[in-house]
This record gives sequence, structure tokens and C-alpha cells, in this order.
Amino acid sequence: MSFDPNAHRNTSLQSWEEAASGWTRQQEAMREFGAPVSHWMLDAIEPQPGERVLELAAGLGETGMLAGELVAPHGGVIVSDQAETMLGGARARALELGLSNIEFQVLNAEWIDLPVASIDAVLCRWGYMLMADPLAALRETRRVLRPGGRVALAVWDSVERNPWAFFPARELSERGLGAAPVPGTPGPFALGNPERVGELLEQAGFADARVEAIDLHRRQRSFEELWDSTLDLSRVFHDAVLGCPEPEIAEIHAALAERFAPYTAGDGSLDIPGRTLVASAGA
Repeated sequence: MSFDPNAHRNTSLQSWEEAASGWTRQQEAMREFGAPVSHWMLDAIEPQPGERVLELAAGLGETGMLAGELVAPHGGVIVSDQAETMLGGARARALELGLSNIEFQVLNAEWIDLPVASIDAVLCRWGYMLMADPLAALRETRRVLRPGGRVALAVWDSVERNPWAFFPARELSERGLGAAPVPGTPGPFALGNPERVGELLEQAGFADARVEAIDLHRRQRSFEELWDSTLDLSRVFHDAVLGCPEPEIAEIHAALAERFAPYTAGDGSLDIPGRTLVASAGA
């Protein structure tokens, strides 16, 4: 079947609107998991007081809010996402942190509703690989950046390097509950190749692209916590599993516990490896 970008955009928006409550419940764990990535990205763009920063596909806006503290008091950050419900969670987080220089906008990264050369730096953590046309999104990113502006992004490395996602996907696939992604179509691991990331940045008009890998650790206090967080964070897993009869759900639960056994300590806690690619470039 041919890829329908508009159908993907509509499905993606609906999925993220529905996923927002789960991501809000898991935001503390995801904040810890993603912290090394956010800090790498901030180091790459070097936000200065007074600058204007844009975060695309921000979700709950964790990376953008860290930037907000660095550009204060006269600078600001636009935390943007296509899903209004995600931005609702981000607003609550900004209020909790007492941040007053954060603006929230519903934006689609493939056509950013901002003027040319109006932004000093752009952040996008784990967003471009999910977009129907990541090259269009990067070109839009380039368009809104001022001359000398900077972009920093993160995309997941290959799924095999991320067993927290690989094992659930494999379990669903083997049960006929999910299909392998079609090469060249959007998905969490669609840009898991450093050469491809560098090529996209170059094609979008960026210069001095740098691509690196960061090893991560997803830590859970128990398999039950991992199970619940996977249901919260992955709509694909959530819908596939909870659409099964109760006996099959129990089978999936037991099978995944066995798959994750190598990463489970004697006290039941888990330390699951992961790897992400990070990149930066100049406008």
C-alpha cells in the first residue's frame, strides 16, 4: 500500500491527543529518562539571555522549559505541539515551575506559522522521525531561524538498540497484533541512521551538522511499573493489548516479563538500555 501523508497526519494528531493523559502520568519518569538528551541539546544551541527559542513537537515541553530558564529574564520560549491536550499538560508543568516566559502554540512542524528569521534556536526532541515529511519540517525549521541560528534535535537509534520498545513490538508482531513498519514511513525509529540524519540536515540547508549517539537507561521499580508505563506511552501497544481477551492479555504480560528478565535485578527493579541519536547544525 502507498503511504498517504495526510491520513498519517490525521491519525497522528488523534493519537497524540488521546495519549496526552498517559504522558502526563508518566512525565516524571520520562523527564529522568530524557534528561541527558535535553541537556545535550541545550549545550548544542547555547541559549543566551534575551534569545527566543522554539520547541517543536514539544509534548509536555520539558526541554523548552529548561531553555526558558537560560534565556530569562528578557528572552522567551515558544513551546509548541500539534496536540492541544499535550500543551495542556505543558501549561500545568510551567505553572508548577513558576515560569513566566513560556508561550504555548499549537503548531505543525511541517508548516510553522511563524515569520521568516524570527527565532534564535530550535529544539525538537524525538519529533522529526514521526512526521509525514521530516525534510519539509527541517526546511521550515531553517526558514524561521535567524542567520546564525541553531537547531538541536534527537531521534531514536534503531529499534534493536532500544529493547524497551523492541520487546513489546516483537511480542505484538509474533501474535499477529502488529506489523513491522514499512521502510521509509514515519515512526519512532524511522530516522535511526546517523548518515540519514546528516543528509536531511544538509538537504534542508543547514551547515556544520554534527550527529552523535547517547546511551540511555530506562529504570523502572518493577515490571508492573514498566507494563503500566508502556500502556500509557504507546497508543499502539495500548490499543492492541487492551483489545485482546483477558486471557491473552495475561499471556502477553507474562511473555514480556520473561523477555525483560535479563534486565531485571533481584529486587525486581529494571535497568533497560536505550540509545538515541542527537544532532545539531547552524542556519
